[in-house]
Amino acid sequence: MTRIGMLTPSSNTVLEPQSQCLVAALPEVSLHFARFRVTEIALDARALGQFDGSPMLAAAELLGHAKVDCITWNGTAAGWMGLDGDRALVAAIEATTGIRATTCVLTLFDLMRRAGLSRIGLVTPYTTDVRDRIVANFAREGVSIVAESGLDIRDNFTFGTVTGDTLDAQVAEVAAAGVDAVVVLCTNLAGAARVADWEARHGVPVLDSVAVSLLGALEATGVDPRPLLPHGRIFGW
Repeated sequence: MTRIGMLTPSSNTVLEPQSQCLVAALPEVSLHFARFRVTEIALDARALGQFDGSPMLAAAELLGHAKVDCITWNGTAAGWMGLDGDRALVAAIEATTGIRATTCVLTLFDLMRRAGLSRIGLVTPYTTDVRDRIVANFAREGVSIVAESGLDIRDNFTFGTVTGDTLDAQVAEVAAAGVDAVVVLCTNLAGAARVADWEARHGVPVLDSVAVSLLGALEATGVDPRPLLPHGRIFGW
């Protein structure tokens, strides 16, 4: 049995059930979750401080008690805080626990580089200032966001209540801009189950954050992700 540990924002209600649905095709894999406090997404000091390394490392240590084979930060804060934070977190988790670590955003950029994706359509629930920071950070990493759609929501729990119809409209809007791929950047948006339909409808890959986090962990533990291909093209990359 391969055990995957996932660090989870405390107010997130989407990533656990969606990840479990995805991994149902892999009976040799089990998922284990540890939460730390995250209730809002914004750029003020209090909101940014939620992603301080100390509580994340404490949660990672608890996952280590379950003897997991990989610890994945299943969140997207590096999108607006910069990828160096995730790089430092991976190093700290591995040094503290001795367990291989990955993150959603680092895996996302690895996938985009692997597939040669440079013109991205971005779907998020975030406020305008957070989205502007994401656009700038992606550009620093060599990825252009040429179309983006946000919902101007700050409360993390509320992200999980966004309807499928709303997500359909957001994906359609950015896909129409002639992008290489659509990125759904938030692990509390219920997009993973809709990816195959979006890809068929719009003819471009859709990189959903929940699916991306899982793929990174599967690759880190040597598990073949191809049984998940019905859930999105990335599982065959």
